[in-house]
Amino acid sequence: MKVLLCHTRYQQRGGEDEVYDSEAQTLEEHGHAVVRFLRHNDVLSGMGKLEAAGRTVWNPEVYHDLRGLIRRERPDVMHVTNTFPLISPAAHYAARAEGVPVVQALHNYRFLCPSALFLRDGKVCESCLGKSVPWPAVQHKCYRESSAATAAVAALSVAHRWLGTWRRAVDLYFTLTEFAKRKFVEGGFDPDRIVVKPNCVHPTPEPGDGKGGYAVFVARLSAEKGLDTLLDAWAKMARPVRLKVIGDGPLAERVRAAASADPRIEYLGRLPLSQVLEVIGGAECLVMPSVWYETFGRTIIEAYAKGTPVIASRLGAMAELVDEGRTGLLFTPGDSAALVEAVERLLADPDALSRMRPAARREFETKYTAETNYRQLIDIYDRAIEIAARKRAGGNRPTRDNRILLPVLGDQGS
Repeated sequence: MKVLLCHTRYQQRGGEDEVYDSEAQTLEEHGHAVVRFLRHNDVLSGMGKLEAAGRTVWNPEVYHDLRGLIRRERPDVMHVTNTFPLISPAAHYAARAEGVPVVQALHNYRFLCPSALFLRDGKVCESCLGKSVPWPAVQHKCYRESSAATAAVAALSVAHRWLGTWRRAVDLYFTLTEFAKRKFVEGGFDPDRIVVKPNCVHPTPEPGDGKGGYAVFVARLSAEKGLDTLLDAWAKMARPVRLKVIGDGPLAERVRAAASADPRIEYLGRLPLSQVLEVIGGAECLVMPSVWYETFGRTIIEAYAKGTPVIASRLGAMAELVDEGRTGLLFTPGDSAALVEAVERLLADPDALSRMRPAARREFETKYTAETNYRQLIDIYDRAIEIAARKRAGGNRPTRDNRILLPVLGDQGS
């Protein structure tokens, strides 16, 4: 099978970038031909705001270039990880115009919420869920604290909802958890066209020993990841529990300040994945205090791969992935005192830790290995190809007239 993987890389490398590379590697290791179509959001720094806003809705260069690539390579299926903002849904229409089945991964909530997080003022917000026009997000400047930027993202949602892009130009979606699937169904997506496939860790690491005598936090250093909750908890914690913080982001200076003021906290900055896994493996527990839903939480399965229990917010995908009392503990989101209680309770119970470490590793081996992920991915591709074939047999073929209706989203000479 020849697979076209389509992705826009983030300015700060994150989980979706890791997943894109991991899935490409897994497919190639199993003998599949992988064609990569990549853009990088670093280009945004040299682009005007109006141009960037326009290309968020429709990028004519992508449409032209991707159609040309498809004609040369003739892939069996196109798998889209992230098109925001530079690739745009022009990618879906390019594949549709060439008769290539389209699989769209749903790694965040961008199609339902302009901020992609369902988060406002540090709390879960679903004001735009299911709305044809996400006015609340524009009013509250939910994307980059800018009305103009939020309006541009809202325009993407409105235009492609009106065009029926998510219904007509994508054959099959997959979310990473059942929780995320429920949110997309609440937002109007067809449940019969969404399947669930979690992420994996590849290659499979050896389990750690958990004897480092510390807890670890690994994430982008931003508000939605619960940095305030984490640092407030350590300020309240009476026990001499060490904390290693891995990551980078807008709140990095606050972490540096906390590490300077509290010798128990060590800030390691951004590390390559191999070193991240080594640190996780030596930890007694991984702490994930996110205050947004999380579509998955890749660091949870990285912890499981190393046999490290997880203490996470009882929220969204985290509450689905952590089996309380078996692979970790859950606590009330945003409640730093509850986080303190969970950390101290777990680390004071060596018997519980000794039970949880092998249980976490078994959870990984059962659900989150590359081999399991590969089989699920191929099943998704086969199903998308079958759905596209049924559409063609039913006469639902793309034509020049029904691909795109807005003049601004024209054929651009293809």
